Amino acid sequence: MSHRMGTELVINALKMAYYKTKPTQEVILHSDQGAQFSSYDWQIALKTYHIKPSMSRRGNCYDNAVVESFFKTLKKEAVKKQIFITREEAKSTLFAYIEMFYN
Repeated sequence: MSHRMGTELVINALKMAYYKTKPTQEVILHSDQGAQFSSYDWQIALKTYHIKPSMSRRGNCYDNAVVESFFKTLKKEAVKKQIFITREEAKSTLFAYIEMFYN
């Protein structure tokens, strides 16, 4: 979690997911066209972990409907009308929702 979603954050998330799952088959990672996902460092990270990139078409939320649906549910069930005093409080709430309830 960070105050902004830059390349370093998404690369760290990629590394965390890769080492947590230890994929044995081809992985396709779908993202939007944000600057962090089209950066040189991101492309190098994908190659390092043998991950095939996939990107949504510009402005088309239907290309990634599953994730859009997840975030809608997350916001409705865990975040709506919540005021987090600290980033740590938000992180803890989101972790509990995703890892302990949703999964």
